[in-house]
Amino acid sequence: MTITVAHSPDSDDAFMFYGLASGRVDMGGLEIAEVLADIETLNRAAFEGQYDVTAISIHAYAHLADRYMLLPHGASMGDRYGPIVVVRKDGPTSLDGVRVAIPGTLTTAYLTLRLFDPRFTYGVMGFDQILEAVRDGRAEAGLLIHEGQLTYADEGLRKLVDLGEWWADRTDGLPLPLGGNAIRRALGPAMITRVSRLLHDSIRFGLTHRADALEHAIRFGRGLDRPRTDRFVGMYVNELTLGYGERGRAAVERLLEEGWRAGVIPERVTVEFAD
Repeated sequence: MTITVAHSPDSDDAFMFYGLASGRVDMGGLEIAEVLADIETLNRAAFEGQYDVTAISIHAYAHLADRYMLLPHGASMGDRYGPIVVVRKDGPTSLDGVRVAIPGTLTTAYLTLRLFDPRFTYGVMGFDQILEAVRDGRAEAGLLIHEGQLTYADEGLRKLVDLGEWWADRTDGLPLPLGGNAIRRALGPAMITRVSRLLHDSIRFGLTHRADALEHAIRFGRGLDRPRTDRFVGMYVNELTLGYGERGRAAVERLLEEGWRAGVIPERVTVEFAD
């Protein structure tokens, strides 16, 4: 049987799935078909149930809980760091009335920005175009995810807010749950458990064979050198990735509850994790 596994073409996701991609994790007779696409594309594809397992924004999960469950591992969490809003050095000092370039309305970054300050307007563009759009004056402000969080200062940009820091201060230190791995409910309990363990083993393999996994991941770093790739991977693939734990699960529930109360998420969500 072939299981489709979709994730972003980013160094942290590549690191997580290195064990499977390299064939160094025993797949127990299953075949894995890997699909790479940016996170907003994957969020949209999940509405059609295109992939058995998919990286997904926690915000998007709120709209898809009827057909997908969260796996108990694979989370990308910002522990006092996260998506960053940047402006030029002579740019605005608040978001009031500012048009922000965002990477998608289903991203957790967008949800968190709405919780931080809903007074902005926005335009959607590819996540990898936002930094340059702000630098070149085509956007007043930009919401950066992925490696732009480490490189914005190189382009002469100024940080307006780090949403991970803001969230930690707001929640007495909870991490900001940005993304996770979700699995189609239609696979059934036995297959869900089997695939879940396989993906857990891949993450654990990367963490215990860090040098090899990092060598694989650096190819997806979009210009990051090895030290910055190592730093970025460490930010988003760690013990919280191996298992949400009570703290991580509380963070997901808190974020989705606040999103619902703010009217960004249309219905209250009961979060359900696979085994």
